[in-house]
Amino acid sequence: MKKPRVLIVEDESSIAELLAVNLRHNGFEPIWAEDGVSAQREIDAVLPDLILLDWMLPGHSGLQLARQWRKEARTKTVPILMLTARGDEPDKVAGLDAGADDYITKPFSTQEMLARIRAVLRRRAPEAAAERLEVGDLMLDTATHRVSWQGNPLKMGPTEFKLLAYLMQNAERVHSRSQLLDKVWGDHVFIEERTVDVHVKRLREALGAASTMVETVRGAGYRFTAQATV
Repeated sequence: MKKPRVLIVEDESSIAELLAVNLRHNGFEPIWAEDGVSAQREIDAVLPDLILLDWMLPGHSGLQLARQWRKEARTKTVPILMLTARGDEPDKVAGLDAGADDYITKPFSTQEMLARIRAVLRRRAPEAAAERLEVGDLMLDTATHRVSWQGNPLKMGPTEFKLLAYLMQNAERVHSRSQLLDKVWGDHVFIEERTVDVHVKRLREALGAASTMVETVRGAGYRFTAQATV
């Protein structure tokens, strides 16, 4: 079985070495890059299964790199886990908004890092549900990983795709943030409920004219409805 390839983008060699050793001992294939230029070189050579990205880097910051990789077709679906010493919520949200799938605040334990990596990789696994879902003029195909609205293709990240698939499978039902965490993110105990709001915001942006199909139910959570107002 192929070992998941993890690209570590970290300028401090002692931290990178510690991460690499722990990853190697737990069935991963770590690759180290100390800045954005060398990281891009590694990505161009072999696309990683996941990127561990430090926030503070020489040259381009982790935020800039995350935004750049999310815009490029080849890297837009590669999971990004951001390493940061910034523990404040605005900084965490900034990382998620830049395209990171999750974040780890330094210092962190090896077990926490491995749990987060495995959870992010699990999210990337294909949906084991009906291949084609249709609600109103919105269509989602899990086999081809395509979404369209009134026949026009929509682009979105892997987590937004999985979130949309779950909401479409359970249209008209109200889901609390904790229920969405359980169903979409699985047993990832580290993710905060605020993360759901960030991904719902991203999903709405991706849906464009169909964004009103994702309703906020005050004090309860979110509901997906066919009654979109266009």
